[in-house]
Formats: sequence, C-alpha cells, structure tokens
Amino acid sequence: MKKLSIVLTLFLIVWASSCTNDFEEINLNPVAPVDVQPELLLRKVLFDYSDQMSYEGFVAGNLLGQLFTAIDFNLFDRHGLTQSQYGGNPWEFLYENLRDNEILLSKAQENEAFGVYEGPALVLKSLLTAQLTDLYGDVPYSEALQGKNGIVSPKYDSQQAIYTGADGILANLKSAVEKMEAYNSAIALQGDIIYSGDLSKWVKLANSLRFKYLMRISETGDFSAELLSLYQSGDLILNASDDAFYQFTTAQPNNFRMSTARIGDFGLFIMSETIEEVLTNLNDPRVGRYFRPTGGNAEVYNGLLNGPDASQLSISVNDYSLTGTVFREDAGLMKANFMSSFEMNFLLAEAAEKGWIQADAKTLYEKGIQDAFAYWYTDLPEGYLNSDGVAYGTEPIKQIITQKWLANIVNGYEGWIEWRRTGYPELKTISASLNDDLLPVRLPYPASESALNPENYSQAAANTSNNSINAPVWWDAQ
Repeated sequence: MKKLSIVLTLFLIVWASSCTNDFEEINLNPVAPVDVQPELLLRKVLFDYSDQMSYEGFVAGNLLGQLFTAIDFNLFDRHGLTQSQYGGNPWEFLYENLRDNEILLSKAQENEAFGVYEGPALVLKSLLTAQLTDLYGDVPYSEALQGKNGIVSPKYDSQQAIYTGADGILANLKSAVEKMEAYNSAIALQGDIIYSGDLSKWVKLANSLRFKYLMRISETGDFSAELLSLYQSGDLILNASDDAFYQFTTAQPNNFRMSTARIGDFGLFIMSETIEEVLTNLNDPRVGRYFRPTGGNAEVYNGLLNGPDASQLSISVNDYSLTGTVFREDAGLMKANFMSSFEMNFLLAEAAEKGWIQADAKTLYEKGIQDAFAYWYTDLPEGYLNSDGVAYGTEPIKQIITQKWLANIVNGYEGWIEWRRTGYPELKTISASLNDDLLPVRLPYPASESALNPENYSQAAANTSNNSINAPVWWDAQ
C-alpha cells in the first residue's frame, strides 16, 4: 500500500508538470492562420466595399439624394440621421476596409515579392478615405489604424489635410500611378476582381479618381493646371471597356444584397417624387429600369415626397412605384461602381464648361449620357439628346450634374455628395422633417466615437456645431 502511494504521488507530480510545461504551445491551434496572403486581402477589400457601399446606396444614399423614398417609420428618410433603420452608418465598414487595405499596403512595401500590390492598395486607400471624409468631414487619418503601435485614441485630421497633405488622397493617387508605371516584375496581381490584374487599367482608375477629387475640391483653390494635365494625358476611364466595377452574381453569396432581402424590407423603398419629376420632364426611358409601374395602372409611374411620417399617413404601396427588377429579380445585371466612363465624361464636360480644360463640353456631355444608358442596359431613344431639357446649352452645369445624378443611382452616396457640391438637382423640402426642414450636408459621427475616443471626438464635435448634420465639410463651406 505504501509503494502504491509513492507511485501515485510521483504520477501526480509528473502529470502536473506536463500540464504547465509548454502550455502555450499545447494550446495553440496548429491549423489556425497566422498570416494572410495579399491576394486574399485585395479580394476581400474589393468585394466587401462593393457589397457594403451598394447596399448603403440603396437604403441610405438614395434617400439623401432623393432618388428613393422610404416608408414605414424610416426615420433616416426624415433626416433623423442618428436613427438609421437599415444603413446610414458607413463609418465602421469603411475603417474596417481601410485597416485591411493598410495591411496589404504594408506587405507590399515591406516585401519585394508583393510589390505589385502597392499601386492598387494606394488607389484603394485614397478611394476609401475620400468616401469617409466626404461623408463626415474631419476624421481620424494620420493616427488611425495604429492600435498595435499603442495609438488607440487617434486625432481627427482636417479634411483639407486629408485631401492635400503629403500622405493625402491626391498625393497617394499620384504615387500609385508612379509605382504601377515603374513596376517591371513578372509577378502578376492576384485577387483583382475588378480588372483581373491589369495594372494599366488601375492606372486609368487612379488618374480618373484624381481628376474626380480635384473637381470635388475645386471651389477651394485653382486646380486647373492639374486637371488639364490629367486630361491631356488621355490615361483616363473614357470608355465603358475601362469601367471599374464588380459584377454581382444572380445567386448567393456574391449577389446584390437587397436582391435576397425579405420582400417586406425590399418593398419599403419606392420612387421619390423628386426623381419622378426629373424622369417625367426628360421623358426618360430609364424610369422602367429603375422602377415598376404602380400596382393600379401599368402605364403610370408615381413617386412619393421624401420623409413621410408613417404614423400620420395611410400609405398604400399599390399607389406608388416600387424599385425595379434590376435590383431584385434581374439583380445579376447589377454592378458595384468604383468609377465609370459616364462619370468621367460628365466630369470632363463640367471642367470644359468652366474653362479648366480645352475640350468640347457638349460632346463629352453626350458621351456621358450614351455610356450611362448603356451602363443601365437601356436603349438610347432617337432624338433624346436633342429633346427638351436634355439638349445641351440651356443650363449646362445643371444638365451635366442632373444626368450624372440619374446615372449614379445606388452608387453609394454620390448623388447626395454631388448635390452638396453643386446644388443640383434641386432637392425638395421633405414631408415630415426631423431637421427643421433643412437638408443635411454631412453624416453625424457615430455614438461609438464619443465613447471610445472622447477627447478627440469632443473637439471634432465642437468644430461641427456639436456634431450637427447641417455643418458643411471643408470643400462645401466655400
């Protein structure tokens, strides 16, 4: 019995030792990934941005731009922007994608074998950052995404610095072109779901985005020399064959998100009275692509004024036009638009009209319309370009921006952003405003910022009249 006790004691000592020696190694999952290949990061950022921003365009951007109206207690459409029902808070996913893209960029800069990813990563950094700052204004940038370096409360950079600084949007796009044009390795770009690894098209995307962002801030200074230089280079997205987009599939998992949403949720979004009037006045056939006729009359399209108070109104959906089959039954036609030839030609037309480039504004405007119709699978009617309201020259800037607004439906927040920049098209005072009948000009910082980054948030909030949605961003305050 004594020998048995001694043996048992020794066994327990050995067993206890085995439970503590190399504890971390024993509890390490041998099949868990410890790193990720750059091609997977690139694919993830491109798809997630496509998925998220197209969804945001449908449920939020289209409401602010008055392309869609929402019914059934959607307070966001009444401009209670802190009370979004479906979307309306892109802060989180934009920073998440910026984080993943920053990892991709670091890999490209630190490992020569991954150098092919540097240019595209710089393009995406500029694109994501522009989306973020155009929506919110001043945001964390230079100190953002540095949690591993101990910076967990990043400062807010001014929008001006974010656009024009040494590591800003415009500088990074210029650097991206230089990196891609200088790249001469045989290692190909993998994971590219928009251009299949064609760096020459990424160069056109970078130049086109740079032109676009120079136009966006054009009221803050004289950028005509840079705009002219980009135009003269010819290395822009001028034809649909160079469009930057992700083509959704009909079936899950790579489908347009609203195509498989509950029918009750999909049916909450109908034609806005604003777009109804524009399409009707232009006799524009895209009405049948974007919307369905009313349930009561197959020949009638009818929109509702934005911002209805569903608690005070009795709304019969049968009286209004639901969104079109292209967003649901035929959603395999849907694209997530990064940059298109129609947008580029409209930008060039505006620059030409303002005398910043030497080009024929009318020709560029008409090319933009032709490409926009093709983008939305709609035949351009004979005589449309010479019809009332469309024929170029009556109110050229208004015409250019309105056509761009129509074509950019569901393209994130582009319609609303360009309205803020130009005032076109003329949006309406909404039905039951929660914002004193004012049309908002920025998204509010999310509540998480006041909790997680209180000191820097407090300063940013003070700079925007207590985080007001009526405080214009830098390029809009001129």
